[in-house]
Amino acid sequence: MPITKYNGSFGRLELIHLLKRTTFGANLKDLDTFKGKSLNEVLTILTSDRLIPAPPINTYNDSTYTDPSVPLNQTWVNAGYDDGTVNAKRLNSLRGWLLGGMINQKGSFQEKMMLFWHNHFALESGIVTDARYMYKYFALLQKFALGNFKTLVKEVTLDPAMLKYLNGYLSTKTAPDENYGRELQELFTMGKGLNSKYTESDVKAAAKVLTGYRIDGVKIESYFDATKHDTSDKQFSSFYNNSIIKGKTGTAGSTELDDLLNMLFQQNELAMFICRKLYRFFVYYDITNQIEQEVIAPLAQTFISSNFEIKPVLLELLGSDHFFKSENRSCFIKTPLDLVIGVCREFDVVFPDANDATTQYVLWLYMKSQAGSFQLDLGDPPNVAGWPAFYQFPQFYEIWINSDTLPKRNQFTDIMINVGVTRNSKKVIIDPLKYASSFSKPEDPNILVAEITEHLLTLSSSAALKQQLKSILLSNQTTDFYWTDAWKAYQLSPNDNIKKGIVLGRLQTMIKYMMNLPEFQLT
Repeated sequence: MPITKYNGSFGRLELIHLLKRTTFGANLKDLDTFKGKSLNEVLTILTSDRLIPAPPINTYNDSTYTDPSVPLNQTWVNAGYDDGTVNAKRLNSLRGWLLGGMINQKGSFQEKMMLFWHNHFALESGIVTDARYMYKYFALLQKFALGNFKTLVKEVTLDPAMLKYLNGYLSTKTAPDENYGRELQELFTMGKGLNSKYTESDVKAAAKVLTGYRIDGVKIESYFDATKHDTSDKQFSSFYNNSIIKGKTGTAGSTELDDLLNMLFQQNELAMFICRKLYRFFVYYDITNQIEQEVIAPLAQTFISSNFEIKPVLLELLGSDHFFKSENRSCFIKTPLDLVIGVCREFDVVFPDANDATTQYVLWLYMKSQAGSFQLDLGDPPNVAGWPAFYQFPQFYEIWINSDTLPKRNQFTDIMINVGVTRNSKKVIIDPLKYASSFSKPEDPNILVAEITEHLLTLSSSAALKQQLKSILLSNQTTDFYWTDAWKAYQLSPNDNIKKGIVLGRLQTMIKYMMNLPEFQLT
């Protein structure tokens, strides 16, 4: 039985809830784009196919260093490896590019789903080392972000970065490496739940199936070497119905991977495991017995009946009554990326354009480093299991907040509202005047406070909090015209630094106050 569809009102609050969960922040331009559209219309747009962004480029050539193979502003993703120095610079280019793509996403699940898959199929650039491999890995996740999971598992299995990361490229018939065969079952398809009863012998059998794959470092792709492949029959346990994957010789040996995947995807637990992960990523971490039966099990059936397409599962989950229940709103602690990128997108922070790609990439990389200091270092999860906040029972995303990360989060938002970040004489900063002007009646302190709290604080704000915020705009005066007159005076003379400074200072103080509230950490 499918999950009950959402039939309630779909207004601005519901749209903000949906966008904050499925994109990085509720961007005001997206809110305007989707205004008046039905839930189904919004979901259709959010899940529509998107092109993979143009690849990262060389922005690191300068007076002290020149990439021997790639000119300035040209992509390096198909160039030769050269050496460790150039590779390190390319990795930084990739990291900046990833953040830039997330900041510039256009009303799409693609970037958020790429993070989901990066955590699911976790690998570390510090171990893979080759920036070109890492680019292909992220491009793969973007391509299949909302596609077929079975196809994605096969593509990831053969991906050069994953072959490098889990030693698949070293696995031979005389020494089958068990790393990938283990993680394929434990982390990528079956999980470690009570109903995941694969055995150690299944890990060993899978390792034999996966022997013979190698990496072509020139073409940056994998290939199958039949001379390295174990051609014996592979026996699996009763969990897999005592299946036997027949050993094959020559190039036919590569088709054993298809046999392995077919066997794995016959297990109902695979669908349950993936749907649990999607639920925890988009809804809430606590899966009760009731949710398991009424939400996870129906989603798993949708997953199976759609031949393991991801999009139908997401449409059903995010279009459900369950997703919009009050208890499932504002219950999510923002990931470091939701915080950092959300600030940039929700305040429409302006970055340098492609005409100054060097500074653009440097500032994107700064944002990446900030999220890393809050414990989500994009491209480098702590291990193959991903970031603990996505799976560690019982804390889950409560792990994001501690005595070290919370002050750093507040320091970041303080910097962005007060002084901004400057590189190469270019500054990125929250513009409170532009932000306030985006709302319906910025001259009315009651409406302005109500609309800003609705946008930034998904947890319903109390009358006392709104009054406190309003008092900041009124500079602790008691009548509304202290703000209204100040705003209108600024509007009439926007170049008057005194009049501008009055409203700017009050807005900065109010927004800083809001971003330091505990509620601001929730979504």
